[in-house]
Amino acid sequence: MNALAVLKHVRLTEKASRLSSELGQYTFEVTPKATKHQIAVAVEKTFKVNVVRVNTQTIAGKPKRTRAGRPTTTSTVKKAIVTLKAGDKIELV
Repeated sequence: MNALAVLKHVRLTEKASRLSSELGQYTFEVTPKATKHQIAVAVEKTFKVNVVRVNTQTIAGKPKRTRAGRPTTTSTVKKAIVTLKAGDKIELV
């Protein structure tokens, strides 16, 4: 799978910025079918860093209602928390 097809975008939240500054972990939103190995290879190729570990989490979509009252659900999202080798860093901004 292509590296650009695996990684959708970086999740920039307060928790993600704290993890990146303190522990060297970065959070990405990824394709739902991507494996941990594919995510690690995609991050290594894209940012030229060494990946130590990848943790993934699938967040199920929440039930919502439209303005007309019809029930729908939000999209299911898969996110990956990537731990880099000590000394490696990704410049996001």
